Amino acid sequence: MVADDSNVHDRNCLRRTHSSSRFPDRFDGAGRSTPGGGTLTVPDDIETVAVIGNGNVGHGMAQVFATAGTPVVMIGRNEDSLAEAIDRIDRSLEQFVGRGVVSEGEHAEALDRIRTTTDMGEAAGAELVLEAVPADREIQNEVYAQLDDICEPPTVIGSGSGQPVSDLVGPFSNPQQVVATHFWYPPQLIPLVEVCAGPETDDDVVPWVCDVLSDVGKEPVVIDQEIPGFIGNRLQFAMLREAWSLWTSGVASAEAIDAVTRLSLGRRLAVTGPIESADVAGLETMYSFAKYLQPDLDADPNPPEAVGDLVESGHDGPSSGQGIYDWTDRDADALLEAREAELFRHLLRDEDVTGSD
Repeated sequence: MVADDSNVHDRNCLRRTHSSSRFPDRFDGAGRSTPGGGTLTVPDDIETVAVIGNGNVGHGMAQVFATAGTPVVMIGRNEDSLAEAIDRIDRSLEQFVGRGVVSEGEHAEALDRIRTTTDMGEAAGAELVLEAVPADREIQNEVYAQLDDICEPPTVIGSGSGQPVSDLVGPFSNPQQVVATHFWYPPQLIPLVEVCAGPETDDDVVPWVCDVLSDVGKEPVVIDQEIPGFIGNRLQFAMLREAWSLWTSGVASAEAIDAVTRLSLGRRLAVTGPIESADVAGLETMYSFAKYLQPDLDADPNPPEAVGDLVESGHDGPSSGQGIYDWTDRDADALLEAREAELFRHLLRDEDVTGSD
């Protein structure tokens, strides 16, 4: 469906009233003292969002905010990669137009709201800075050291790395302003953003950033304490560990393992999460079966050697023609297109639900 401009918030800025946050239970908005003796006050208006990084996740973040009406400055290392990111956003928005999510006019307006630069200093003019650089500690330390010099409170800095912010704020003199905002790939199609405070994050920041994310159509989920991988990756890699174990031990083929996942869990999990599913099935039944099965599940702290051997041999998946699957006779592009079509189907359903409220 084409968005109705009359029902969309102000296209020039997002007005936030954090005192009336949707997330009051854990955060009382009291604020904490900064090292300089002041108290961090979150911005009232968002006039610009800065996105640091323009890869798979960064360009999607920029698209999300620009489509919702917020000017974005996308900061990258070189002009060529930034131009490629704008082209990817353009092509993505064409798909959104083709599926009736936005209009041609909204496509053009979104592109007009994004400007690019290689100057990190441009982040100084943003109320919200989203970091989306590679999960390389040397690069992250360099970026955060620069942001520490550039961005002062009340600017809020969101880390998209999927790592606890306490691992990242070593170079920071004001860790109160940093919060984890873990977007899932592709950000323009996946609604989830995992939000997690660090031990020094100001109390106002999490409810404020959750409200901002909700305003641009995301579904923020607050994680109550830092943990490596947060929720999504821990669940994803728990399943992947068992799937790899089944394959390497010869229990079943990769095709069989993937088919079982797609045709059973994949159908249900879009509606009921694992804890809901266990409740619905009956805790007595699920608890009893867990006691029987869990001792037999893979608990190896390391990935299987067979997978490591593939990696060391350069068998990385479709890009090399070989992974666990032989990709020389499989169409990876068609598979990704089918996945994207399914994500669009969910997005359109979400739009229908929102529009009927």
